[in-house]
Amino acid sequence: MPRVVFTQNLQRHVESEPQTVHGDSLREALQSIFKRNPKLKGYLLDDQGAVRKHVTIFIDSAPIADRTHLTDPLTPDSEIYVLQSLSGG
Repeated sequence: MPRVVFTQNLQRHVESEPQTVHGDSLREALQSIFKRNPKLKGYLLDDQGAVRKHVTIFIDSAPIADRTHLTDPLTPDSEIYVLQSLSGG
């Protein structure tokens, strides 16, 4: 099963322990997490269901391609990394 890992920086703002999930796409994996932790959805996704600008997601060390519909495919061994983007100078 795919595994989702959240950075410690993100964990400071909202409960988000690493989890194994079911799903063949990023959207399915995230929906599985949101069922367990509904607060996380509002922090990661905007009102249209797209990844928020301050959030970055990688699947197997590559940034996701579809930030709007979350259709990036997963394998049973996928590692999904969710990070809070940093900005500033």
